[in-house]
Amino acid sequence: MQRKLRYSLFRYSISTASAAVIVAVYFRWPHVNETTVALTFLVGILLVAANWGLRHSIYLSILSAAAFNFFFLPPVLTFTIGDGRNWVALLAFLVTGIVASQLAERARREAKISHSRQREAEQLYEFSQQMLVTGNVIDLLNMLPQMIAATFGLAGAAVYLRERDRVYRSSPNYMDVTATELRDAAFTRDHSHDEARDVTLVPILLGTRPIGAVGITGSGTSPEALDAVCGLAAIAIERAGAVETLTRVEASRESERLRNALLDSVAHELRTPLTSITAAITSLRTDPLLNVEQREEMMEVIEEEAARLDRLVGQAMEMAELDAHEIKLDLRMHSMREAVDIALEAVHSAMKAHPVELRLPDSLPPVQMDMERIAKVLQHLLENAAKYSEEGSPIFISAEVSRGQLVTSVADRGAGVDDFERMMIFDKFYRGQGQRYRVQGTGMGLAIAKAIVEAHGGSISVTSQPSQGSVFSFYLPLQASGQ
Repeated sequence: MQRKLRYSLFRYSISTASAAVIVAVYFRWPHVNETTVALTFLVGILLVAANWGLRHSIYLSILSAAAFNFFFLPPVLTFTIGDGRNWVALLAFLVTGIVASQLAERARREAKISHSRQREAEQLYEFSQQMLVTGNVIDLLNMLPQMIAATFGLAGAAVYLRERDRVYRSSPNYMDVTATELRDAAFTRDHSHDEARDVTLVPILLGTRPIGAVGITGSGTSPEALDAVCGLAAIAIERAGAVETLTRVEASRESERLRNALLDSVAHELRTPLTSITAAITSLRTDPLLNVEQREEMMEVIEEEAARLDRLVGQAMEMAELDAHEIKLDLRMHSMREAVDIALEAVHSAMKAHPVELRLPDSLPPVQMDMERIAKVLQHLLENAAKYSEEGSPIFISAEVSRGQLVTSVADRGAGVDDFERMMIFDKFYRGQGQRYRVQGTGMGLAIAKAIVEAHGGSISVTSQPSQGSVFSFYLPLQASGQ
């Protein structure tokens, strides 16, 4: 209060001094026009009103009228007026000064309100941007009071939600607003303000339905801004809840899709070897006329299909281990040629109908890897290329160093992969729409390859043109090997 009083006295002093300066300048000027003096006083009044408000400008208006009468209206140096017309001029001057002061004060007040509204709009925009980046309801509710307090420069804030019946505070020490007050405010539609504690309670409305309340400590925030904050908070909470629900729905849908894909794989992949084994065993048991060669052929069918079943079960177990991150890599320095040789030996029977061309320079550096796992990646890529390529078409294996990585590629001349399927081709159990029933497979090979490469800190990708073939490439970092 003392500081405000000092400022007020200082401004009154400046106003008095400005009137004295005008009088001193014009009183010594013998040919000055009274109109010029009055306009100069009026300019000073407007400046004071625009900067310091109505009280100071009215004071200067009365002081200027008195000085104008005493020093410039005849008879000079008296407070009497000889000419009746000068009474009209003096009264007009005084009224003009007061009216101008009121208009200037109104303009100043409206400019101040406009500036305050602009600042609140900027704060609300910042507040909304902060809420948009948070999609989880729990995180949003924990951060919301802190956002409100920080954005609007408040001493503290608390948020209460009726659905959860819980209070979230900007800090553990902020207890200016009790839980009972917030619960009561959540069942109302009006603001309540406690001037003694400088606490304001505002309901959070979703449309016309109260869903909670906000309590703040601090002033300077308009009721309209508080309503906007609560409206934004209600929308953000509802949006975050909707996102969580949608996420659960999408997860359920994805789980259903994977289940259907697995059942599809079981139906079209596992049933075939089981049918072959059953047919072979039935023939062996029921047909006594089979010769030794025919029996040997049946036994060979049983052995091949059993091995195929074992391989499918092994892939499923390996995929489960990779998904659970339970796999341990035996990382050592190896050349890529070693892994290629192991893979080619493993897929020898599948590659009989495809010539393989190797493009592996002798200058390739060794890379840190689990050789058996990387050989498994190459095996899956080679089997995939053989399945989806015409008999007799070549398959190319190449490797090169690019940007600190060893890039190994398997290229074929098959049907290719379109842009839509390229985004999903490394997903578990996914198989191409056009080849799903024509080519045997479970859709796990490429997913396993991707998981193994990523476990090495690398990445895998595919480039393709329909009817021109595909190139599957995986990248292993060379930094770990000191290259």
